[in-house]
Amino acid sequence: MKSKIWIALIALYIVWGSTYLGIKVAIETIPPFFHAGIRFLVSGIVLVIWQGSAGQALPTRKQWISTAIIGVLLLLGGNGLVAWAEQFIASGIAALIIGSSPMFLVLAEALRPGGIKPNWQAIVGLLMGFTGIFILIGPSEISGSAAKINPFGVAALFSAAVLWTIGSIYSKTADLPKSSLMSTGAQMLMGSISLFLVSGLSGELNGWDVAAVSSRSVYGLLYLILVGSLIGFASYGWLLQNAPISLVATYAYVNPIVAVLLGNWIGDEPLEPRIWLATVIIIGAVMFINSRSKPKVRKEAKEVVVESGQ
Repeated sequence: MKSKIWIALIALYIVWGSTYLGIKVAIETIPPFFHAGIRFLVSGIVLVIWQGSAGQALPTRKQWISTAIIGVLLLLGGNGLVAWAEQFIASGIAALIIGSSPMFLVLAEALRPGGIKPNWQAIVGLLMGFTGIFILIGPSEISGSAAKINPFGVAALFSAAVLWTIGSIYSKTADLPKSSLMSTGAQMLMGSISLFLVSGLSGELNGWDVAAVSSRSVYGLLYLILVGSLIGFASYGWLLQNAPISLVATYAYVNPIVAVLLGNWIGDEPLEPRIWLATVIIIGAVMFINSRSKPKVRKEAKEVVVESGQ
């Protein structure tokens, strides 16, 4: 059993760490919101049919509403904005910024009425994390980088992290199907509708030539559907049932590292010293924050169903 757990865990590390590069490749010739709509529509249909055939009940009317809200916040706000931002931002940097979402979760929890106030560990972790982010995206005179990072892309990524946090908090008390995979499939279906709407309203399809879509982008999209969404979620769901939640939650620390390395090795993204430094600081901060309350980490890891690996 231990070998199976580690095989599934390593698969999860690689699969969800690689989705950022997969997005980068897919949106080379496919509009970002539209590509995400296709990805989650297909993945959602597969998951809902799969779980329905396995005897799981379809969502009730109230549960469809809950999954729609979560789908909009996590898939449109989270994944859609990440895809849009990756038009201007390297996939590895995008992964690092989104990987800082637990910091926003701590802040949101502190500001929520009746929420848990951060202890000294959380405060130190927040200071560490935002220092790492400043090193990553700060002025080139301070970071020592010759490359300038697009401010609109950075703003979109921070917005994605905030919306992801809001959706995660809402999902804790929302009325959702008992099956986590059925819930995920429903969220994907409802989120895909909002992605298609934004795609049409934003005008990203104006002048888009379907015939100009490259085979490389098609392969990237297929990878996101088959591997990123379906295999990734199957591995995640199996691990939740067969491995300690604290062990499963480590994917959140490993995914950004995998994304940075793959972005450099396969995507030819620059890997400057500041990126390494920021990576160590941000991931260290997230680990430090999560170590403040292990029961809370276990609870949140199981409740937040939709992948943070994108």
